[in-house]
Amino acid sequence: MSRHRVVIIGSGFGGLNAARSLKRADVDITLISKTTTHLFQPLLYQVATGILSEGDVAPTTRLILRKQKNVRVLWGEVSAIDLKAKTVTSHLMGMQTVTPYDSLIVAAGAQQSYFGHDEYAAFAPGMKSIDDALELRGRILGAFEAAEVATDPAERKRRLTFVVVGAGPTGVELAGEIVQLAERTLAGAFRTITPSECRVILLDAASAVLPPMGEKLGLKAQRRLEKMDVEIQLNAMVTAVDYMGITVKDNDGTERRIECACKVWAAGVAASPLGAMIAAQSDGTETDRAGRVIVEPDLTVKGHPYVFVVGDLMSVPGVPGMAQGAIQGAHYATTLIKQAVKGHDDPANRKPFAYFDKGSMALISRYSAVAKVGKLEFGGFIAWLAWLLLHLLYLVGFRNRIAAMFSWGISFLGRTRGQMAITSQMMYARPVVDWVERQAQEGTLAAAERIEAAEKQAG
Repeated sequence: MSRHRVVIIGSGFGGLNAARSLKRADVDITLISKTTTHLFQPLLYQVATGILSEGDVAPTTRLILRKQKNVRVLWGEVSAIDLKAKTVTSHLMGMQTVTPYDSLIVAAGAQQSYFGHDEYAAFAPGMKSIDDALELRGRILGAFEAAEVATDPAERKRRLTFVVVGAGPTGVELAGEIVQLAERTLAGAFRTITPSECRVILLDAASAVLPPMGEKLGLKAQRRLEKMDVEIQLNAMVTAVDYMGITVKDNDGTERRIECACKVWAAGVAASPLGAMIAAQSDGTETDRAGRVIVEPDLTVKGHPYVFVVGDLMSVPGVPGMAQGAIQGAHYATTLIKQAVKGHDDPANRKPFAYFDKGSMALISRYSAVAKVGKLEFGGFIAWLAWLLLHLLYLVGFRNRIAAMFSWGISFLGRTRGQMAITSQMMYARPVVDWVERQAQEGTLAAAERIEAAEKQAG
């Protein structure tokens, strides 16, 4: 008799912790992910600003799990989930793999949302992948290099204007880090420009900075950023993005233009399309406006007691799209799977998933952060130390923790950064990749049309 088969989709906090939680269980695990790494997404902005390397925040999943003999890791894009046949179909380099399961954990995460304007992505990369972070590093540092060469004052000003869209934790942290990069690391490195004179704008359609953390901490973060000369523009909705800059619409209905070379999109997330695929096959499960699956109290979909949705893809009241929610959801789901393997699970009488809020934090600048733990709200140096310790704890692997500590030491205590190299590939690869993907898709469609025409003619 074959062992219980568990398929996990995604190698983020939810997927990786699910696999690890089943280490000693009598199951065979297949982890399928569209990337080969486990990404520590909250630190991507430090890759973009030259503090950490991509390897520090994205260790290889296969190597993390190599000693866990009941896990098979597959790199591939999941294209189909068949709840009736209990199979997951994935593709890699033209090859198709169909993987059967007895229990399924979907931890596919979320992607950047441009609120129906995906064309913005070409000019304002998000912060959801290693590719995004490296592209932004090339654009941020490349903007200073271009400003040094520019002879037209208006163009130089445009090159030295940085706009971050979205005043959540990622936007706040990135805006502060660009200022510190300019004022500390790049000080004295140029002859024509003064990097510290760059203009950093943080804007959001909302009326506050860090809305999820409350008014008190939001104002604290805003005052700190303004002290660093970051321009905070709230109640400002982006209506257009192009190569030369962005167009913003204020509350009074007036539109204005911000000429800027470097734009970063840190506003809004959309769930993986796998969520809608699963919901459509269930017995009445729905998705919310962001595409997240409105799961049952035991994190399953209706009619399928062993199909679990965790992490950013699940919609549970009071559970934020953060690492701790994904980790707790993964542990809950794997506990039920282990009980099922032992014959002790009763799907009709499961204890509902209960989320324990461990708090939230955001780094503002060197030695300054804000934190909220339960009803306790605090900021400054103590919050900064807490931020460092928490992020070290969540980093996977001893080597990565040591590397992060060393990089933070030379960056926060000194002025230099260890990852300042940029290449033209970082800045220009995206449009080329998009073009290649379009050509491949058009070629596939054309081939299918030729086959269909030939079949009709033969018939």
